[in-house]
Amino acid sequence: MTPGSRVQSAIELLEQIFIAWQSEKRFPADKLLEQHFKSHRYIGSKDRAYVGELVYWCLRHKASLEWWLKEKLKSPVHARAIVLTALMLRRDYTVSALDAITQDSKYSLPRLTPMEMKRCEELAARDPPLRGDESNMPSHIRLNYPEWMEPMLRQSLGDDFDKALLALNEQAPTDLRVNTLKTTREQLQSDLHKEGFEAVPTALSPIGLRLSKRGPIFTSAPFKQGHFEVQDEGSQMVALLVDAKPGMKVIDFCAGAGGKTLAMAAAMQNKGRILAWDNSEKRLEQIVQRLRRAGVDNVQTHVLTSEHDAFIKRHKASADRVLVDAPCSGTGTWRRNPDLKWRFTKKDLEEVLALQQSILQSASRLVKPGGRLIYATCSILKNENEKQITEFLKSGNNFRVVCAKKIWDKTSATDKTDEVSYLWLNPHQDGVDGFFAAALERQAEGTS
Repeated sequence: MTPGSRVQSAIELLEQIFIAWQSEKRFPADKLLEQHFKSHRYIGSKDRAYVGELVYWCLRHKASLEWWLKEKLKSPVHARAIVLTALMLRRDYTVSALDAITQDSKYSLPRLTPMEMKRCEELAARDPPLRGDESNMPSHIRLNYPEWMEPMLRQSLGDDFDKALLALNEQAPTDLRVNTLKTTREQLQSDLHKEGFEAVPTALSPIGLRLSKRGPIFTSAPFKQGHFEVQDEGSQMVALLVDAKPGMKVIDFCAGAGGKTLAMAAAMQNKGRILAWDNSEKRLEQIVQRLRRAGVDNVQTHVLTSEHDAFIKRHKASADRVLVDAPCSGTGTWRRNPDLKWRFTKKDLEEVLALQQSILQSASRLVKPGGRLIYATCSILKNENEKQITEFLKSGNNFRVVCAKKIWDKTSATDKTDEVSYLWLNPHQDGVDGFFAAALERQAEGTS
């Protein structure tokens, strides 16, 4: 693709996303990107990487870009204007260089209008372009988050408010979880190096590697051989907190596509039994191929109709570990899914808070005395995390909080020394997605 074709492809994609958001479904951006690239097979891997990165940068900074257009440039807000503004603010092009890649052809970037040229020149004159007018910007625009969420974000982040939100506007790294059923971290690092992928050990997870730069990792031989899965280091730490051991019965209550299921299977050395449940058959179908590639054979899947499915009663008080990776706002994953900022609504939050508590109550029935219930979210909001645990413990269900650090120290290389009850991970502190996890142990009847 020519540079102009790349930019035009990003504009078309962003426009498709905005149109989709006008419908009730409000499609996830990554699905729309996937569909776009499937229908445009001629777009190569490097071109896809550029187009995807530009679209996601526009989504991360959507509020700021729209502010520049409305307040400074007095311009209509649409996909082309947003992308052109992003290119100038990021200093991808000078005005003359941007004008040079335009042409009147079907697949390229159409020529700049006189008004667009004027606006680009005004943006080019700003110094520094991304920070010069911050004092005039409201906080939710400067830091690019939904205004309605501000009270909850401030309550949850405290003095780290600015740092945390700036970190959530950065591009996330690519982390790999080593499949210890087939290889070691050292061996995988060496094998990836031979194929041109440089990776370093993750700071927290003892089974993780972080790529030095993005690349077509799914084409590598180690991936095809099942030697790793792409999984954020924070997600790996949540799976380690389950402390699943060989021979245990483990239930992954909200298994999704199975990332944590696979991690727990490796920790169990393929011994014991994992029941992977979810209410989406489509998500669970993704596990099958991943299990085969990873060499995992101790997992059984089941589609639930809801968190109250009668099937759940069959396994009452029988599990050593139950993981509830609960549906949530996804605020901790804004680096990877910036569209979630703008798709997730107040109503969505109200619904998910009720669902989280309902799932917790239902899943707790599965834990046998002495077993553990691990509740996790990829949210940084306290009302989805500590408040949910507090509310759950009020119901007199005979669970107690197990200090996460006492479990974490046995399974990770972290040097954290302060004793905490919950696992909290944040991009600005730990360089990972935002995660919360609580380990709750079911006590025998009559104990407190």
